[in-house]
Amino acid sequence: MPYLIAVVVLVGALCLMNLVLGLAVVRRLREHTKLLDALYETVDLMGGPPGTRGKLAVGEVVGDFDATALDGTRMTRDLLPEGTVVAFLSADCGGCRDQLPEIASWAAGQDRQRVLAVLDARAGDPEELVTALSPVAQVIMDEKTAVRAAFAIDAFPTFCQVAEGGELLAIEGRINLLPVGSPA
Repeated sequence: MPYLIAVVVLVGALCLMNLVLGLAVVRRLREHTKLLDALYETVDLMGGPPGTRGKLAVGEVVGDFDATALDGTRMTRDLLPEGTVVAFLSADCGGCRDQLPEIASWAAGQDRQRVLAVLDARAGDPEELVTALSPVAQVIMDEKTAVRAAFAIDAFPTFCQVAEGGELLAIEGRINLLPVGSPA
């Protein structure tokens, strides 16, 4: 009987130690997540400061483009309403897939006419992106990269906010870093 009590106490002590170590690992992972988020805010994924994900800078006017959304709506630079957010995504981009739930959730709370998702039609199967974004955004399959070229985008994901007439108000690598990208 004393052996049984000793075994129960030993197993209990091991379980308690395992719980304490597990909680310490979770706490440490949360600290690392906060550090990574702070790094994203300070330095863009492409190695430059915020606002430099493409060749255009904040304050410049995007180039002309003429495209048709999947729902048949004609889209041009001059037809974009004030404050439109343009998301450049690719099906074979891990960061795009990781941010997709956040993007779709954010877009669901916005005016659909002011959210434009430009998908790289040449890469992978965009079905997941189209399915998630079509109900909450205008979606363009950018087969000839005309829209991407007009914005001079060279990385995925990239999020731009434009003024009426096409002036670039903001450009970031995460939706939540845009002035309008923060949850309300």
